[in-house]
Amino acid sequence: MRPGLFVWILSALLAGSAVAQPFVLDPNARIQRRVDGALGLMSYAVTPDASASSLSIKSVETGNPDLTLWQLGAGFTLSSSFPLYLEGFLGYNRYDPKFVASDGTEQRALPVKWNTISGTAGIGWDFPLFWNIKFRPIFNFSLGHVESDLALVGRGLRFLLDRQGQDEFDFLDRGRLNAYGLGGSGMLDYELYREAYEIDVELRYTYLYLQTFDTSSAVAGQSDAQTLGLWSRLRLPTGLVVFRRPLRYVFEYTNTFYLGDQRGVLGFDYLNQFGLGLELDTSAYHLVWTRTRLVVRYVVGDHVSGVSSGIAITFF
Repeated sequence: MRPGLFVWILSALLAGSAVAQPFVLDPNARIQRRVDGALGLMSYAVTPDASASSLSIKSVETGNPDLTLWQLGAGFTLSSSFPLYLEGFLGYNRYDPKFVASDGTEQRALPVKWNTISGTAGIGWDFPLFWNIKFRPIFNFSLGHVESDLALVGRGLRFLLDRQGQDEFDFLDRGRLNAYGLGGSGMLDYELYREAYEIDVELRYTYLYLQTFDTSSAVAGQSDAQTLGLWSRLRLPTGLVVFRRPLRYVFEYTNTFYLGDQRGVLGFDYLNQFGLGLELDTSAYHLVWTRTRLVVRYVVGDHVSGVSSGIAITFF
């Protein structure tokens, strides 16, 4: 436990004993509404999406909650003769909904930060169509778990707040919310590989229905996550040879539209992502680790923009 947090709890307990009225939750910050928002944010982590793989939003000036979104995943087809497609994604969110407790004359902010860990798995099959295009239906299943920082200080919260008649504090005290998701995706995949260039394009629609389980009924909820995304990548040789293979330029473009309950949760309905980088081919020396790609990306949407960088490794 951080020393500053311990001092805050101790001072809050001492101050609470000196006032006539107990501290209660601010009625303008109902937890159920925040939980619906947390499920909406969880949908960004469980839905496969290159545009939202790394987002961080912080607006102290406007009082908006701090937010961090992170996603890591991969997908592959076993072989052309047995085109079973498998994918997996891990996501992490950290969200501060900023609850306030008040005794009628004084207000105190509660350190109720939520940490979400989620995983999504998918299984599908490739159906060849025409012009190097494949249709790939995918079944997706996801699990998410929300853990509140207040779970660490729940015992002190019992003395700080009068919880009588406020069942929502069962969640804050126990600090737990679980959700599962069921749904699927439909993808069109285009691949064209030549010695002078390589082109990959994917058009994907994903639907996931999130539902809480093993959670207090006061904070039960559901979320409808839908995304429509276009992902594309162009590789061109730089003219340099490294490890007996061409060193390639990498150009990427991604566009994602957020539908369902995701729409407008973060203040935007779509994201565009432009990437530029280099790709190193090590297939002449490594049979498993074949390519390493370093890309810098610029993300822009409605009232949002930013820069990120990432590294990717291709196996087989």
